[in-house]
Amino acid sequence: MLNLQYSARTVSPLCNGHTRRDFLQIGALGLGGITLSQLLRAEAQAGGANSQGSSAGRKPGTKSVIMVYLVGGPPHQDMWDMKPDAPVEIAGPMRPAPSNVPGMEFCDLLPKLNQRADRLAVVRSIVDSQAGHDAHQCYTGRVPSKSAPAGGWPQFGSVVGKIQGPVEAAIPPFASLAYTTTHGPYNEPGPGFLGIGQSAFGALGDARQNMVLNGVTPERLGDRRNLLSSMDKLRRDFDRSGKLSGMDAICQQAFDILTSSKLADALDLSKEDPATVARYGTGNTKIMIDANGAPRVPQSFLLARRLVEAGCRVVTLNYSKWDWHGGLNAEGRANNSIFLREKEDFPIFDNGLACLLDDLKDRGLSDDVTVLVWGEFGRTPIISKQVGRDHWPRVNSCLLAGGGMRTGQIIGSTDRHGGEATSRPTKFGEIFATLYHNLGISPHATVTDLSGRPQYLVHDQAQAMKELI
Repeated sequence: MLNLQYSARTVSPLCNGHTRRDFLQIGALGLGGITLSQLLRAEAQAGGANSQGSSAGRKPGTKSVIMVYLVGGPPHQDMWDMKPDAPVEIAGPMRPAPSNVPGMEFCDLLPKLNQRADRLAVVRSIVDSQAGHDAHQCYTGRVPSKSAPAGGWPQFGSVVGKIQGPVEAAIPPFASLAYTTTHGPYNEPGPGFLGIGQSAFGALGDARQNMVLNGVTPERLGDRRNLLSSMDKLRRDFDRSGKLSGMDAICQQAFDILTSSKLADALDLSKEDPATVARYGTGNTKIMIDANGAPRVPQSFLLARRLVEAGCRVVTLNYSKWDWHGGLNAEGRANNSIFLREKEDFPIFDNGLACLLDDLKDRGLSDDVTVLVWGEFGRTPIISKQVGRDHWPRVNSCLLAGGGMRTGQIIGSTDRHGGEATSRPTKFGEIFATLYHNLGISPHATVTDLSGRPQYLVHDQAQAMKELI
Protein backbone atom coordinates (compact mmCIF):
# COMPACT_ATOMS: atom_id res chain seq x y z
CA MET A 1 0.00 0.00 0.00
CA LEU A 2 1.29 3.45 -0.86
CA ASN A 3 0.48 6.35 1.45
CA LEU A 4 -0.63 9.89 0.77
CA GLN A 5 1.55 12.97 0.68
CA TYR A 6 1.51 16.34 -0.97
CA SER A 7 4.21 16.52 -3.59
CA ALA A 8 7.73 16.97 -2.27
CA ARG A 9 8.04 19.79 -4.80
CA THR A 10 5.45 21.82 -2.89
CA VAL A 11 6.76 21.66 0.67
CA SER A 12 8.99 24.74 0.63
CA PRO A 13 8.33 27.03 3.61
CA LEU A 14 5.67 29.68 3.28
CA CYS A 15 6.26 33.24 4.44
CA ASN A 16 5.05 32.33 7.94
CA GLY A 17 7.48 29.40 8.24
CA HIS A 18 4.90 26.67 7.68
CA THR A 19 4.84 24.26 4.78
CA ARG A 20 1.90 23.12 2.70
CA ARG A 21 2.23 19.71 4.33
CA ASP A 22 1.84 21.33 7.76
CA PHE A 23 -1.62 22.49 6.79
CA LEU A 24 -2.59 18.91 5.99
CA GLN A 25 -1.29 17.62 9.30
CA ILE A 26 -4.63 18.46 10.84
CA GLY A 27 -3.46 17.39 14.27
CA ALA A 28 -1.33 20.52 14.29
CA LEU A 29 -4.53 22.56 14.23
CA GLY A 30 -5.40 21.29 17.67
CA LEU A 31 -8.33 19.18 16.58
CA GLY A 32 -7.46 16.09 18.71
CA GLY A 33 -8.73 12.39 18.96
CA ILE A 34 -10.49 10.66 16.09
CA THR A 35 -8.21 9.36 13.35
CA LEU A 36 -8.72 9.11 9.63
CA SER A 37 -8.78 5.34 9.91
CA GLN A 38 -11.74 5.57 12.28
CA LEU A 39 -13.55 7.74 9.79
CA LEU A 40 -12.80 5.26 7.03
CA ARG A 41 -14.05 2.33 9.12
CA ALA A 42 -17.23 4.20 9.98
CA GLU A 43 -17.93 4.95 6.35
CA ALA A 44 -17.20 1.36 5.35
CA GLN A 45 -19.62 0.06 7.97
CA ALA A 46 -22.23 2.42 6.59
CA GLY A 47 -21.74 0.93 3.16
CA GLY A 48 -19.93 3.95 1.74
CA ALA A 49 -16.60 2.29 0.90
CA ASN A 50 -15.92 1.11 -2.63
CA SER A 51 -13.88 -2.01 -1.93
CA GLN A 52 -12.69 -2.63 -5.49
CA GLY A 53 -12.11 0.97 -6.56
CA SER A 54 -14.34 0.38 -9.58
CA SER A 55 -15.48 3.06 -11.98
CA ALA A 56 -18.98 2.82 -10.47
CA GLY A 57 -18.08 5.82 -8.29
CA ARG A 58 -16.89 7.91 -11.24
CA LYS A 59 -19.36 10.45 -12.55
CA PRO A 60 -20.50 9.59 -16.09
CA GLY A 61 -18.86 11.69 -18.75
CA THR A 62 -15.87 12.73 -16.66
CA LYS A 63 -12.81 13.12 -18.87
CA SER A 64 -9.30 12.48 -17.60
CA VAL A 65 -5.67 12.41 -18.73
CA ILE A 66 -2.89 10.12 -17.52
CA MET A 67 0.47 11.62 -18.45
CA VAL A 68 3.49 9.28 -18.28
CA TYR A 69 6.90 10.97 -18.31
CA LEU A 70 9.78 8.69 -19.31
CA VAL A 71 12.62 10.36 -17.44
CA GLY A 72 15.64 11.22 -19.58
CA GLY A 73 14.33 10.73 -23.11
CA PRO A 74 13.43 7.30 -24.57
CA PRO A 75 15.15 5.98 -27.73
CA HIS A 76 12.51 6.30 -30.43
CA GLN A 77 14.62 4.30 -32.96
CA ASP A 78 14.52 1.28 -30.67
CA MET A 79 10.85 1.49 -29.65
CA TRP A 80 8.26 2.75 -32.15
CA ASP A 81 10.23 4.37 -34.98
CA MET A 82 12.58 1.56 -35.87
CA LYS A 83 14.94 1.61 -38.86
CA PRO A 84 15.83 -2.05 -39.49
CA ASP A 85 17.24 -1.32 -42.97
CA ALA A 86 19.64 1.37 -41.75
CA PRO A 87 23.35 0.61 -41.23
CA VAL A 88 24.06 -1.38 -38.08
CA GLU A 89 25.58 1.63 -36.33
CA ILE A 90 22.14 3.24 -36.57
CA ALA A 91 19.70 0.33 -36.49
CA GLY A 92 21.35 -1.56 -33.64
CA PRO A 93 20.38 -5.14 -32.74
CA MET A 94 16.69 -4.55 -31.96
CA ARG A 95 14.15 -5.64 -34.53
CA PRO A 96 10.53 -4.66 -35.22
CA ALA A 97 7.72 -7.14 -34.84
CA PRO A 98 4.34 -7.16 -36.62
CA SER A 99 1.39 -5.69 -34.76
CA ASN A 100 -2.36 -6.10 -35.12
CA VAL A 101 -2.35 -3.07 -37.46
CA PRO A 102 -0.65 -3.60 -40.86
CA GLY A 103 2.42 -1.42 -41.23
CA MET A 104 2.47 -0.37 -37.57
CA GLU A 105 5.42 -2.06 -35.86
CA PHE A 106 7.01 -1.73 -32.45
CA CYS A 107 10.16 -3.33 -31.08
CA ASP A 108 9.94 -7.09 -30.55
CA LEU A 109 10.63 -6.43 -26.85
CA LEU A 110 7.24 -4.66 -26.74
CA PRO A 111 4.98 -7.58 -27.76
CA LYS A 112 1.96 -6.50 -25.72
CA LEU A 113 1.92 -3.04 -27.26
CA ASN A 114 2.19 -4.67 -30.69
CA GLN A 115 -0.90 -6.70 -29.81
CA ARG A 116 -2.74 -3.49 -28.86
CA ALA A 117 -1.54 -1.26 -31.68
CA ASP A 118 -5.12 -0.68 -32.79
CA ARG A 119 -5.62 1.21 -29.53
CA LEU A 120 -2.50 3.34 -29.95
CA ALA A 121 -1.43 6.35 -31.98
CA VAL A 122 2.23 7.23 -32.41
CA VAL A 123 3.41 10.72 -33.28
CA ARG A 124 6.91 10.28 -34.72
CA SER A 125 7.65 13.84 -35.76
CA ILE A 126 7.75 16.25 -32.79
CA VAL A 127 10.24 18.90 -33.87
CA ASP A 128 10.44 21.57 -31.14
CA SER A 129 11.98 19.73 -28.18
CA GLN A 130 14.37 21.69 -25.99
CA ALA A 131 17.89 20.30 -25.67
CA GLY A 132 18.35 19.91 -21.92
CA HIS A 133 17.37 17.24 -19.42
CA ASP A 134 14.29 19.09 -18.25
CA ALA A 135 10.72 17.84 -17.75
CA HIS A 136 9.29 21.36 -17.99
CA GLN A 137 8.19 21.10 -21.63
CA CYS A 138 6.54 17.72 -21.12
CA TYR A 139 4.47 19.07 -18.24
CA THR A 140 3.72 22.60 -19.48
CA GLY A 141 4.15 22.54 -23.26
CA ARG A 142 6.54 25.49 -22.90
CA VAL A 143 10.31 25.68 -23.27
CA PRO A 144 11.99 26.77 -20.01
CA SER A 145 12.60 30.49 -20.51
CA LYS A 146 13.47 33.63 -18.61
CA SER A 147 10.63 35.34 -20.48
CA ALA A 148 7.98 33.33 -18.65
CA PRO A 149 5.41 35.35 -16.68
CA ALA A 150 6.14 36.07 -13.04
CA GLY A 151 5.67 32.89 -11.05
CA GLY A 152 6.41 30.70 -14.07
CA TRP A 153 4.23 28.69 -16.43
CA PRO A 154 1.80 26.33 -14.68
CA GLN A 155 1.86 22.68 -15.57
CA PHE A 156 -1.00 21.03 -17.42
CA GLY A 157 -2.72 19.47 -14.40
CA SER A 158 -2.71 22.77 -12.51
CA VAL A 159 -4.38 24.53 -15.45
CA VAL A 160 -7.04 21.84 -15.69
CA GLY A 161 -7.68 22.05 -11.95
CA LYS A 162 -8.02 25.81 -12.15
CA ILE A 163 -10.45 25.74 -15.08
CA GLN A 164 -12.56 22.70 -14.26
CA GLY A 165 -12.10 22.23 -10.54
CA PRO A 166 -12.72 18.91 -8.79
CA VAL A 167 -15.32 16.43 -9.94
CA GLU A 168 -16.28 16.11 -6.29
CA ALA A 169 -14.98 17.78 -3.16
CA ALA A 170 -13.03 14.86 -1.71
CA ILE A 171 -11.08 14.09 -4.91
CA PRO A 172 -8.41 16.55 -6.08
CA PRO A 173 -8.63 17.38 -9.78
CA PHE A 174 -4.87 16.88 -10.20
CA ALA A 175 -2.85 14.12 -8.54
CA SER A 176 0.82 13.28 -9.00
CA LEU A 177 2.44 9.87 -8.69
CA ALA A 178 5.82 11.28 -9.72
CA TYR A 179 8.82 10.37 -7.60
CA THR A 180 11.17 13.17 -6.62
CA THR A 181 14.48 12.93 -8.48
CA THR A 182 17.85 14.30 -7.45
CA HIS A 183 18.22 16.10 -10.79
CA GLY A 184 15.91 19.04 -10.11
CA PRO A 185 14.77 19.77 -13.69
CA TYR A 186 13.38 16.23 -13.97
CA ASN A 187 10.77 17.11 -11.35
CA GLU A 188 7.36 18.62 -12.03
CA PRO A 189 7.53 22.43 -12.34
CA GLY A 190 4.45 23.06 -10.19
CA PRO A 191 1.47 25.42 -10.49
CA GLY A 192 3.47 28.47 -11.59
CA PHE A 193 1.55 31.73 -11.58
CA LEU A 194 -1.69 29.93 -10.67
CA GLY A 195 -0.46 29.63 -7.08
CA ILE A 196 -0.05 26.79 -4.60
CA GLY A 197 -3.79 26.19 -4.43
CA GLN A 198 -3.46 24.52 -7.86
CA SER A 199 -0.55 22.25 -6.90
CA ALA A 200 -0.73 18.54 -7.54
CA PHE A 201 -1.91 16.33 -4.73
CA GLY A 202 1.08 14.02 -4.32
CA ALA A 203 0.11 10.40 -3.70
CA LEU A 204 3.45 9.19 -2.33
CA GLY A 205 4.69 9.26 1.26
CA ASP A 206 3.23 9.16 4.75
CA ALA A 207 0.71 11.99 4.89
CA ARG A 208 -2.17 9.55 5.39
CA GLN A 209 -0.90 8.86 8.89
CA ASN A 210 -0.57 12.61 9.46
CA MET A 211 -4.23 13.30 8.75
CA VAL A 212 -5.48 13.06 12.33
CA LEU A 213 -8.41 14.73 14.06
CA ASN A 214 -7.33 14.96 17.69
CA GLY A 215 -10.25 14.52 20.06
CA VAL A 216 -13.22 15.88 18.13
CA THR A 217 -16.09 14.22 16.36
CA PRO A 218 -16.70 14.73 12.66
CA GLU A 219 -19.74 16.84 13.63
CA ARG A 220 -17.53 19.32 15.45
CA LEU A 221 -15.06 19.47 12.60
CA GLY A 222 -17.22 22.05 10.85
CA ASP A 223 -17.02 24.40 13.84
CA ARG A 224 -13.24 24.06 13.94
CA ARG A 225 -13.08 24.74 10.22
CA ASN A 226 -15.05 27.96 10.66
CA LEU A 227 -12.69 29.03 13.44
CA LEU A 228 -9.66 28.31 11.27
CA SER A 229 -11.22 30.27 8.41
CA SER A 230 -11.72 33.27 10.67
CA MET A 231 -8.13 33.13 11.88
CA ASP A 232 -6.88 32.83 8.30
CA LYS A 233 -8.91 35.88 7.28
CA LEU A 234 -7.35 37.90 10.09
CA ARG A 235 -3.88 36.76 9.05
CA ARG A 236 -4.56 37.63 5.40
CA ASP A 237 -5.51 41.16 6.43
CA PHE A 238 -1.90 41.60 7.53
CA ASP A 239 -0.37 39.81 4.55
CA ARG A 240 0.44 42.17 1.69
CA SER A 241 2.63 39.79 -0.29
CA GLY A 242 -0.08 37.58 -1.74
CA LYS A 243 1.96 34.50 -0.89
CA LEU A 244 -0.88 33.00 1.13
CA SER A 245 -3.15 32.92 -1.90
CA GLY A 246 -4.38 29.38 -2.39
CA MET A 247 -4.21 28.28 1.24
CA ASP A 248 -8.02 28.29 1.48
CA ALA A 249 -8.16 25.73 -1.32
CA ILE A 250 -5.54 23.56 0.37
CA CYS A 251 -7.28 23.62 3.75
CA GLN A 252 -10.67 22.97 2.15
CA GLN A 253 -9.30 19.96 0.31
CA ALA A 254 -7.72 18.64 3.51
CA PHE A 255 -11.03 18.79 5.35
CA ASP A 256 -12.86 17.17 2.44
CA ILE A 257 -10.37 14.30 2.27
CA LEU A 258 -10.64 13.75 6.02
CA THR A 259 -14.36 13.13 5.81
CA SER A 260 -14.30 10.75 2.83
CA SER A 261 -12.57 7.44 2.23
CA LYS A 262 -12.68 7.65 -1.55
CA LEU A 263 -9.20 9.02 -2.18
CA ALA A 264 -7.61 6.83 0.46
CA ASP A 265 -9.32 3.79 -1.04
CA ALA A 266 -8.06 4.65 -4.52
CA LEU A 267 -4.48 4.67 -3.24
CA ASP A 268 -4.81 1.50 -1.19
CA LEU A 269 -3.79 -1.43 -3.39
CA SER A 270 -4.95 -3.89 -0.74
CA LYS A 271 -8.46 -3.03 -1.97
CA GLU A 272 -7.59 -4.11 -5.51
CA ASP A 273 -8.07 -7.65 -6.80
CA PRO A 274 -4.76 -9.42 -5.95
CA ALA A 275 -4.73 -11.01 -9.40
CA THR A 276 -4.83 -7.55 -10.99
CA VAL A 277 -2.00 -6.29 -8.78
CA ALA A 278 0.08 -9.33 -9.73
CA ARG A 279 -0.68 -8.80 -13.41
CA TYR A 280 0.85 -5.31 -13.36
CA GLY A 281 3.98 -6.58 -11.63
CA THR A 282 5.98 -4.98 -8.86
CA GLY A 283 8.91 -2.61 -8.58
CA ASN A 284 11.20 -1.33 -5.88
CA THR A 285 10.35 2.22 -4.84
CA LYS A 286 13.68 2.58 -3.01
CA ILE A 287 16.06 1.70 -5.84
CA MET A 288 16.61 4.12 -8.70
CA ILE A 289 17.84 2.60 -11.95
CA ASP A 290 20.18 5.58 -12.13
CA ALA A 291 20.93 7.81 -9.17
CA ASN A 292 19.04 10.82 -10.53
CA GLY A 293 16.14 9.09 -12.27
CA ALA A 294 12.82 7.65 -11.14
CA PRO A 295 12.35 4.09 -9.92
CA ARG A 296 10.93 1.43 -12.20
CA VAL A 297 7.54 0.94 -10.53
CA PRO A 298 4.78 -0.53 -12.72
CA GLN A 299 2.31 -0.22 -9.83
CA SER A 300 2.18 3.48 -10.75
CA PHE A 301 0.16 2.55 -13.85
CA LEU A 302 -2.35 0.73 -11.66
CA LEU A 303 -2.60 3.58 -9.16
CA ALA A 304 -3.13 6.02 -12.01
CA ARG A 305 -6.08 3.95 -13.21
CA ARG A 306 -7.54 3.86 -9.70
CA LEU A 307 -7.18 7.63 -9.33
CA VAL A 308 -8.99 8.46 -12.57
CA GLU A 309 -11.69 5.97 -11.57
CA ALA A 310 -12.08 7.87 -8.33
CA GLY A 311 -12.53 11.13 -10.25
CA CYS A 312 -9.13 12.76 -10.78
CA ARG A 313 -9.04 14.75 -13.98
CA VAL A 314 -5.27 14.60 -14.43
CA VAL A 315 -2.77 12.08 -13.07
CA THR A 316 0.94 12.40 -13.77
CA LEU A 317 3.64 9.83 -13.16
CA ASN A 318 7.31 9.41 -13.97
CA TYR A 319 8.74 6.03 -14.82
CA SER A 320 12.30 4.66 -14.73
CA LYS A 321 15.36 6.33 -16.27
CA TRP A 322 15.87 6.42 -20.05
CA ASP A 323 19.06 8.45 -20.45
CA TRP A 324 21.14 5.60 -21.85
CA HIS A 325 24.49 6.92 -23.00
CA GLY A 326 26.16 3.54 -22.50
CA GLY A 327 29.45 3.00 -20.69
CA LEU A 328 32.68 1.00 -20.72
CA ASN A 329 34.37 -1.00 -18.00
CA ALA A 330 38.09 -0.92 -17.18
CA GLU A 331 38.84 -3.38 -20.01
CA GLY A 332 37.08 -1.19 -22.53
CA ARG A 333 34.08 -3.51 -22.84
CA ALA A 334 30.53 -2.28 -22.82
CA ASN A 335 28.84 -3.20 -19.55
CA ASN A 336 26.06 -0.63 -19.50
CA SER A 337 25.08 -0.51 -23.15
CA ILE A 338 21.76 0.94 -24.22
CA PHE A 339 20.71 -2.45 -25.52
CA LEU A 340 21.30 -4.21 -22.20
CA ARG A 341 19.18 -1.55 -20.54
CA GLU A 342 16.45 -1.94 -23.15
CA LYS A 343 16.31 -5.68 -22.53
CA GLU A 344 15.77 -4.93 -18.83
CA ASP A 345 13.33 -2.05 -19.13
CA PHE A 346 11.22 -2.63 -22.22
CA PRO A 347 9.37 -5.80 -21.10
CA ILE A 348 8.37 -4.35 -17.72
CA PHE A 349 7.22 -1.10 -19.29
CA ASP A 350 5.40 -3.02 -22.04
CA ASN A 351 3.49 -5.10 -19.52
CA GLY A 352 2.56 -2.22 -17.20
CA LEU A 353 1.27 0.03 -19.95
CA ALA A 354 -0.61 -2.83 -21.62
CA CYS A 355 -2.31 -3.65 -18.31
CA LEU A 356 -3.40 -0.02 -17.98
CA LEU A 357 -4.85 -0.01 -21.50
CA ASP A 358 -6.68 -3.27 -20.85
CA ASP A 359 -8.13 -2.07 -17.56
CA LEU A 360 -9.40 1.16 -19.11
CA LYS A 361 -11.02 -0.81 -21.92
CA ASP A 362 -12.54 -3.45 -19.64
CA ARG A 363 -14.00 -0.79 -17.35
CA GLY A 364 -15.49 1.24 -20.17
CA LEU A 365 -13.09 4.14 -19.69
CA SER A 366 -11.14 4.11 -22.95
CA ASP A 367 -13.16 6.93 -24.51
CA ASP A 368 -12.98 9.05 -21.36
CA VAL A 369 -9.32 8.68 -20.37
CA THR A 370 -6.46 9.87 -22.57
CA VAL A 371 -3.06 8.27 -21.99
CA LEU A 372 0.08 10.11 -23.12
CA VAL A 373 3.62 8.67 -22.93
CA TRP A 374 6.74 10.69 -23.81
CA GLY A 375 10.11 12.08 -22.81
CA GLU A 376 11.87 15.40 -23.23
CA PHE A 377 13.61 14.60 -26.54
CA GLY A 378 14.66 11.79 -28.88
CA ARG A 379 18.03 10.03 -29.17
CA THR A 380 20.83 10.26 -31.68
CA PRO A 381 20.57 8.07 -34.79
CA ILE A 382 24.21 6.97 -34.57
CA ILE A 383 25.13 4.63 -31.72
CA SER A 384 28.07 6.05 -29.77
CA LYS A 385 31.39 4.35 -29.04
CA GLN A 386 30.07 3.83 -25.49
CA VAL A 387 27.19 1.82 -27.01
CA GLY A 388 24.57 4.39 -26.21
CA ARG A 389 22.44 7.05 -27.87
CA ASP A 390 22.88 10.68 -26.90
CA HIS A 391 20.48 13.62 -26.71
CA TRP A 392 18.65 14.51 -29.93
CA PRO A 393 16.12 17.37 -29.72
CA ARG A 394 15.68 17.62 -33.51
CA VAL A 395 13.01 14.92 -33.47
CA ASN A 396 10.94 13.41 -30.67
CA SER A 397 7.95 11.07 -30.44
CA CYS A 398 5.03 10.21 -28.21
CA LEU A 399 2.49 7.45 -27.70
CA LEU A 400 -1.22 8.23 -27.27
CA ALA A 401 -4.22 6.08 -26.37
CA GLY A 402 -7.86 6.41 -25.37
CA GLY A 403 -9.67 9.72 -25.11
CA GLY A 404 -12.03 8.82 -27.95
CA MET A 405 -9.16 9.49 -30.38
CA ARG A 406 -8.57 7.86 -33.74
CA THR A 407 -6.00 5.25 -32.87
CA GLY A 408 -4.30 2.47 -34.80
CA GLN A 409 -2.21 4.96 -36.74
CA ILE A 410 1.22 6.51 -37.15
CA ILE A 411 1.34 10.31 -37.47
CA GLY A 412 4.40 11.84 -39.09
CA SER A 413 7.58 10.19 -40.25
CA THR A 414 11.34 10.52 -40.02
CA ASP A 415 14.14 9.93 -42.50
CA ARG A 416 15.80 6.55 -42.95
CA HIS A 417 18.09 7.22 -39.98
CA GLY A 418 15.37 8.49 -37.62
CA GLY A 419 17.10 11.83 -37.26
CA GLU A 420 14.85 14.36 -39.02
CA ALA A 421 11.11 14.72 -39.52
CA THR A 422 10.13 14.18 -43.14
CA SER A 423 6.36 14.61 -42.85
CA ARG A 424 3.81 16.20 -40.52
CA PRO A 425 6.18 18.15 -38.24
CA THR A 426 4.40 18.43 -34.91
CA LYS A 427 4.91 20.72 -31.92
CA PHE A 428 4.34 20.22 -28.23
CA GLY A 429 1.55 22.79 -28.29
CA GLU A 430 -0.46 20.62 -30.68
CA ILE A 431 -0.24 17.67 -28.30
CA PHE A 432 -1.38 19.83 -25.39
CA ALA A 433 -4.17 21.36 -27.45
CA THR A 434 -5.38 17.81 -28.16
CA LEU A 435 -5.31 16.94 -24.47
CA TYR A 436 -7.35 20.03 -23.60
CA HIS A 437 -9.80 19.20 -26.39
CA ASN A 438 -10.25 15.69 -25.02
CA LEU A 439 -11.09 17.16 -21.60
CA GLY A 440 -13.68 19.49 -23.10
CA ILE A 441 -11.52 22.60 -22.66
CA SER A 442 -10.92 24.97 -25.55
CA PRO A 443 -7.18 25.22 -26.20
CA HIS A 444 -7.82 28.88 -26.99
CA ALA A 445 -9.05 29.58 -23.48
CA THR A 446 -6.93 31.72 -21.19
CA VAL A 447 -5.90 31.86 -17.55
CA THR A 448 -4.86 35.04 -15.78
CA ASP A 449 -1.29 35.49 -14.59
CA LEU A 450 -0.12 37.42 -11.52
CA SER A 451 -0.14 40.73 -13.40
CA GLY A 452 -3.75 40.24 -14.44
CA ARG A 453 -2.81 39.47 -18.01
CA PRO A 454 -4.64 36.61 -19.79
CA GLN A 455 -2.36 33.83 -20.99
CA TYR A 456 -3.35 31.27 -23.62
CA LEU A 457 -3.28 27.64 -22.53
CA VAL A 458 -1.00 26.52 -25.36
CA HIS A 459 2.00 28.10 -27.04
CA ASP A 460 1.29 29.99 -30.29
CA GLN A 461 -2.42 29.13 -29.90
CA ALA A 462 -1.78 25.69 -31.38
CA GLN A 463 -4.68 23.62 -32.69
CA ALA A 464 -5.71 20.13 -31.60
CA MET A 465 -4.45 17.48 -34.02
CA LYS A 466 -7.11 16.80 -36.64
CA GLU A 467 -5.67 13.34 -37.26
CA LEU A 468 -6.65 12.33 -33.72
CA ILE A 469 -9.94 14.08 -32.94
